Amino acid sequence: MASPFDDAGSLREAYEAVDWAATPLGPVESWSPALLSAVGLTLNTRFAATLLWGPEFILVYNEAYVPLIAGKHPAALGAPAELVFPEIWATIDPMLRSVRAGEGATWVQDLRLDLDRRGFLEECYFTFSYSAVTGADGRIEGVIDIAAETTAQLQARRRLELLSRLTYLLADLDDVSELLDRALPLLRADEADLPGVAIELPEQLPPRLADTDLFLDDTGGTTVAHLRLTAVPSAPQHAVLVTGLSPHLPHDEEYLRFLRLTAAVLAQALDRVHARQSERRVAAMQRQMSEALQRSLLTLPVRAEHLEIAVRYQPAAEQVFVGGDWYDSFALADDRVVVVIGDVTGHDQRAAAEMAQLRNLLRGIAFTSRESPALVLGAVDAAMNGLEIGALATAVLAEFVPGTPTGGHTMRWSNAGHLPPILLAPDGTCTVLDTVPEALLGLAADTVRSDHSVRIEPGSTVVLYTDGLVERRGDLLTASVRKLAGSLAGRQGLSPERLCDELLRETGTDVESDDDIVLTVVRTAGR
Repeated sequence: MASPFDDAGSLREAYEAVDWAATPLGPVESWSPALLSAVGLTLNTRFAATLLWGPEFILVYNEAYVPLIAGKHPAALGAPAELVFPEIWATIDPMLRSVRAGEGATWVQDLRLDLDRRGFLEECYFTFSYSAVTGADGRIEGVIDIAAETTAQLQARRRLELLSRLTYLLADLDDVSELLDRALPLLRADEADLPGVAIELPEQLPPRLADTDLFLDDTGGTTVAHLRLTAVPSAPQHAVLVTGLSPHLPHDEEYLRFLRLTAAVLAQALDRVHARQSERRVAAMQRQMSEALQRSLLTLPVRAEHLEIAVRYQPAAEQVFVGGDWYDSFALADDRVVVVIGDVTGHDQRAAAEMAQLRNLLRGIAFTSRESPALVLGAVDAAMNGLEIGALATAVLAEFVPGTPTGGHTMRWSNAGHLPPILLAPDGTCTVLDTVPEALLGLAADTVRSDHSVRIEPGSTVVLYTDGLVERRGDLLTASVRKLAGSLAGRQGLSPERLCDELLRETGTDVESDDDIVLTVVRTAGR
C-alpha cells in the first residue's frame, strides 16, 4: 500500500519518525479521505503550504514550508499550532477559528509576525491565506495555509528608502558640524535596524578601527557595531558610526552589508565636505595670488597737467572669476598720454599671469615705438605670435593729444574687440564711441587694425571699462552699454573720482558682479 508520505521528498524521514497514533490525527491508516487528499495536495505543491487539521490545528507541511519556520522543524510536524506558535497565537488563532467556523477564507499581506525560530524573537513578514478543507459530507475538517515570506523584501525596501533619503539629505552638506543635525534624526527613526545609533567625532581614531572598517563589540550583553567613516586612519577629521544591532534580526551578512552601506553614504558625504573645503582653500589662495598680482600691476594713474585720471579695480564677487582685467596709463615724451584698458579671456590665476605679460608687452611697444594706437596693437599681435603667448584679450588703446585750437584734445584710439568708450560732453550729453568691431589681441599676427579719432572739448570725460561693469545675465551687452551711457548723462559736474565711485555703487546695488570690474575715467582740463 502506498504511503501518504511518498511525495514528502526530504521530509519523508521526519514524517515517518512522528508517532502519529499519539497525535489527535490518530494512526495514518485511520486518516479520512479528506485528510489524505489534503496531505497529497500539500506535499505536491511547490508553494510553502501547511495543513492545520482538526480543532487542535495539527501541522502537516511540505518542504517549502520548512524555511519559514526554520528551527521549529521537525518538532512542528504533528504538533498543535498553539504549541508551535505560542508567540503569535493571539494573532493567528482568531483567523483560524473564523475559517473553521465557515466564515470564509482569510488573506493578509506583509503581516508582521515575530517568530521564535532561531533562538530569538525574529522580525518576520508574511503574505498568506487560510482556506477551509471540507470532507465528503461538506463539514470543515481542517484549514490549509498557503504562505510566502516577504521579510527580505520589506527589510530591503526599508533600508533602501533610508539610504536614498540619507543620500539626498547629505547631498549638499557643507560642514562636518551639520552632519549630526541632518543625519541623526533620520537614522534614529529607523529603530528596527539602528537601535541606539550615534555618530562620534573623536580626535583620534579608536585603535580597534585602525585596520578594519567594522568592529562588533559583544562585551556589554548586546552587540554594538562601530564603523569607521573616514577613508584612512590618518584623515584630518575622524568620524565613527556607532549603533546597536537589533535583537530581532539575524546578525547576518545582509544586515552587516546594510550597516556598511549606511556608513559609506556618511563617509562619502564627509569626503565631499573635506574636498569642498580643500577646494575653497586652494581657490582662496589662488584668488589672493591673482588679486595681489593684478593690484601690483594696476599702478596709480599717470599725472598730467592737462588730464585728470581716476581708476578703479573691483575683484569679482565669486573667487573663481578673478581674472585678467587691467588698466594702464603713461606719458610719452611729446606730451601725449596713453590710456589702456583690457581683459584677458579666462578667470583664473593663469589669466592674471597672462595679463601681466600682455600689459608689459603693450606698454613697452607703445612707449618705444611711439606709433599710432592701431600700429601699436598690430605690433602687439605680432609679438604675441612670435613669443608664443597663447592668450586672447580685448583692449582699447587710446592716446590723448593736447593743444587743439580751442584748448581741447584729440583722442585717437584703436579697439581690439573691447567694449566702446563713452564720451561725456561738458553739456551732459553722452556718446557711445562705437566702431566697426576688430579682432581680439592674439587671434592673428597679421590683423589689420584701424585708428579712430574724435575732438574733445575742454571739460569732457571719457569712460573706459571692462564687461564686469555692464554685463548681466539675460541682458544684451549692447543694451547694457546704452544703459550705462544713459546713467552717465547729466553727471558732467562730478569729479572723475566721484564718478568712479558712483558707477561702482550702482553696479553693486544692481546685482553682485560675477566678473572683475576695471574702470578708468579721463577728464580733460576745462577752459
